[in-house]
Amino acid sequence: MERSHRLRDIRSLTEEEIADLVKELGQPAFRAKQICEWIFAKQAGSFDEMTNIPKKLREELAARFTFATPTEITKQVSHDGSRKYLLQFADGTSVETVGMPSRNKLSVCVSTQAGCAMGCAFCATGFNGLTRSLTAREIVDQVIHVSRDFGERVTSVVFMGQGEPFVNMDATVEALRILNDPDGMAIGARHLTVSTCGVIPGIRRFAELPEQFTLAISLHSAVQSTRNKLMPGVKKYTLPRLHEAIQQYVEKTGRRPTYEFAMIEGINDTNPEMEALIDFCRGTLCHVNLIPLNDTPASLMKPSPMKKIETLQKRLQMHGVEATIRNSRGNDIDAACGQLKQKHLAR
Repeated sequence: MERSHRLRDIRSLTEEEIADLVKELGQPAFRAKQICEWIFAKQAGSFDEMTNIPKKLREELAARFTFATPTEITKQVSHDGSRKYLLQFADGTSVETVGMPSRNKLSVCVSTQAGCAMGCAFCATGFNGLTRSLTAREIVDQVIHVSRDFGERVTSVVFMGQGEPFVNMDATVEALRILNDPDGMAIGARHLTVSTCGVIPGIRRFAELPEQFTLAISLHSAVQSTRNKLMPGVKKYTLPRLHEAIQQYVEKTGRRPTYEFAMIEGINDTNPEMEALIDFCRGTLCHVNLIPLNDTPASLMKPSPMKKIETLQKRLQMHGVEATIRNSRGNDIDAACGQLKQKHLAR
């Protein structure tokens, strides 16, 4: 096991490096194309899967390289068909990932960090702080793991698991491009959504990307004092500055951002809070996702009554703001928004 940790992951090689490797091993050039196809298009997880590659060449590759794929520690299956995985990487770091099937489609919720430093009051992920950021390969490996477990092609990915994607910006963008690559997993850019707490430099950089990736903002309150309490990690990115950055994003891209709004009883579902949200959204291109708060064991916060959530939805719609009430998937296995926290289960 230790030896395999020292070997380089063959999937980190470029096509040019693979071509050079094949030449060095005295193999015909077409072998490079075959190996690339297994790695990038077919998302192979071992050399044994490369059935059209001679056994001797596979053995030579295995002596030099490894597939550093994550190990599944636990898996839970929800009554709604969602599956939550605790995946462990080579250094022992673990993250949670969720697969959500729906009418011949398969969506995956990936983590971009192990833990999180944002410290949002309603989210289980941040209770133990941040362990480390993930590499692009580790983010993509979560998607591949879910795809293999379901035996289906993944049709959309949301970067809404553990961590703040824009604090791990380079790896997030690289992972998005690997997932979007037409010669790889070929997931449409508009079906790749990144959710941020409102890290403004990240939003500005995201707006400059040529691809049509989708942006979601964890808003949760349009009243500064309330948002500071709920989301202390983004206090410095004030609501007026956030609003300005989002409008610049809309002008630059022409794309509609989504606001995630977890409805919390007595905290952000009061009339002043509702008015502030309407003011924040009115006259702008946006979509509001109203999410009944998901229970987390260490939190005293409770979800708003459904009647209040429906009232806010109607009020937003009356002011021309698109709003939907989102039913969280996997709530019964702590796989819903704000519930991911690297929990090990007894086998």
